[in-house]
Amino acid sequence: MPYLSGDEAVRELRRTLCNPHVQADPARYRAAVMRVIRHMSQGAEVSSLFAEMVKAGAAADLAQKKLSWLFVQAQAPRQPQLALLAVNSLRRDCAHPSPAVRGLALRSMCGLRIPGIQEYLQQPLLNGLRDKASYVRRAAVLGCAKMLKLQGDCEVDGALVNELYSLLRDQDPIVVVNCLRALEEILKKEGGVVINKPIAHHLLNRMADLDQWGQSEVLTFLLRYKPRSEEELFDILNLLDGYLKSSSTSVVMAATKLFLVLAREYPHVQADVLVRVKGPLLSACTSESRELCFTALCHVRQILGSLPGHFSSHYKKFFCSYSEPHYIKCQKMEVLCELVNDENVQQVLEELKGYCTDVSVELAQGAIFAIGNIARTYTEPCVAILTELLGLQQEHVTSAVVQVFRDLIWLCPQCTDAVCRALPGCEDAIQDSEGKQALIWLLGAHGEKVPNAPYVLEDFVENVKSELFPAVKMELLTALVRLFLSRPAECQDMLGRLLHYCIEEEMDMAVRDRGLFYYRLLQSGVEEVKRILCSPKSDPSLGLLEDQTERSVNTWASEFNTLAPVYGRERWALITAQQPVEPSYACPPCPDPKGSGTESLISEGSKEVLEVHPDTGSLTLVPDLYVTAEQFEKTWLSLDASCHLSLPWCGAVHPDAIQTALHVVHIQTIAMSKAGAQPWKAYLSAQDDTGCLFLTELLLETADSEMKVLVKQSEAKPEALQAFLLVLRTVIGAVGSLES
Repeated sequence: MPYLSGDEAVRELRRTLCNPHVQADPARYRAAVMRVIRHMSQGAEVSSLFAEMVKAGAAADLAQKKLSWLFVQAQAPRQPQLALLAVNSLRRDCAHPSPAVRGLALRSMCGLRIPGIQEYLQQPLLNGLRDKASYVRRAAVLGCAKMLKLQGDCEVDGALVNELYSLLRDQDPIVVVNCLRALEEILKKEGGVVINKPIAHHLLNRMADLDQWGQSEVLTFLLRYKPRSEEELFDILNLLDGYLKSSSTSVVMAATKLFLVLAREYPHVQADVLVRVKGPLLSACTSESRELCFTALCHVRQILGSLPGHFSSHYKKFFCSYSEPHYIKCQKMEVLCELVNDENVQQVLEELKGYCTDVSVELAQGAIFAIGNIARTYTEPCVAILTELLGLQQEHVTSAVVQVFRDLIWLCPQCTDAVCRALPGCEDAIQDSEGKQALIWLLGAHGEKVPNAPYVLEDFVENVKSELFPAVKMELLTALVRLFLSRPAECQDMLGRLLHYCIEEEMDMAVRDRGLFYYRLLQSGVEEVKRILCSPKSDPSLGLLEDQTERSVNTWASEFNTLAPVYGRERWALITAQQPVEPSYACPPCPDPKGSGTESLISEGSKEVLEVHPDTGSLTLVPDLYVTAEQFEKTWLSLDASCHLSLPWCGAVHPDAIQTALHVVHIQTIAMSKAGAQPWKAYLSAQDDTGCLFLTELLLETADSEMKVLVKQSEAKPEALQAFLLVLRTVIGAVGSLES
């Protein structure tokens, strides 16, 4: 076929599709349909062929049907009126003798994102749920979730939900898992699918019939079930015991999380489970899949936070390979730092020393920082290696070593002499800001032990006009003043020159203010300078103790097998706080906000407002709102629930901290349980500038569990409710991270 322009090619395709001879030849007809799909995938405008492709979908060839309905689904949003032409053909296919055609028709109908399609979907989906072919039932179950998504905020059909619940006992295991996913999506506003005792035991008995994807899904849903007795708990754990040895990493991780969550009150069971999954985790850490390897390493670090040295006997598994990407090597070095003990310290240090000369600057510096972390416990061998690295005279290596020396000399004062002996000559190889600041700090704090310290600082003073980093200038000011106290004769002249430059010529205001501060401080006398700059230091052992604090398994069990270990707890909390909230919106009768039910709740005081602008919209909360307990109770009982949420919470509850944080964003505390109470409850109220009230109940049943949030709204305003929930979620997340 000769080259044709876009319009000519479409006209040629139309002639081909309409040619009776082509339609009579299945191979040629399918080839023409494939050419249309190829043009569509390349971005060509082929929407004018919609009617011809609908007609092509009526052919008997199954492959041609798939291609035709793929085209119809892609073009339907742009031509919703013409898309209705395809509905009759699809409904006829739903009654086709072939299960493959019936399933394809259901999938295609549910993929038509056009207005009014729901009324055509209901009966075919209901028939599909009762179809004899399992393939059709699978497509129909997922189609129910798609149909409810198209309906938006309309009320969920209870009969459909009951039908899906009954299909949880279907003979086909994929239908069972699809039902769980569909119910979870349909009942999302009500909190998701409910897992009671009969459903939980049925799913446990069907585990052997499921594939690996289905097993991991079911294990995740079983987290919602709480055994009624200790006997039932251990019966469930015995049934799940074999899945800790599964060949699928996802199944092993899901089973491990279920064990850890169910055995919260049995630390010995949790420890035994973590020992048993050591092998699968190590296999995942050496997997060819880089994503799987990185995720496994993040979970290993999470386990090591509670069980230090858990993988120490397998430390060689975490040695880096030359072909591994940078992010995996960095994770492995972090793990190696936590596995060091008296038996393997020499081998680990030799391995890390080899990474210090890597061609990647970031990796080499990471290895040096890792050696610095180990030096907190094994100081002498690490300082010897770091001193040896200074001999390489490489800029990035020297800079990283000096930064490590700065931190190490504060944490381990016994290595001060060795560090001071290694410093001479470092100044020639350092060009970056961090390295300069570290070297200057060392020379200022311990310059009396470095013979050439004044002369090195003098070079910095002479080049201060060309220095690009204000932080280096401020560090130089402090270091020179401190060195002046111990070696005044050698530092007096250059200190005067530096102060004159900083006060008279420097353009950066922070540097100028620092210079004025030291100038006035020196005017008050040397003793006053010593009293301020040489005051007692904090105990460095406090930092070491904080770093070595072990966390209980229960503090992170609920985060296991999630993205929290990958991103880090703090970053993941920030990410989830910034995500749009999708709450459950009820549709109760909306009371008049100015009526008698709420009029007395509005105080006559100040009407100042606080502007809060979350990502989901703008919310204006009125401060100093005063609501009595009686008014709150009366209004609370008169309103229906608007939203249910569950937010992560770790550790004990400190009511004062929560109340203070809520007051900052103008949310009033009506009543709150005392610290340590179980369950812990709090009732809150807030009002926006339109008069809409938000009444909230917080419920924490036990420590280290989820904070349940129930919100009632005086007016059905989804956008305002979404914004209020984001504010509340951010406050609770921030306070929860501090408490944990």
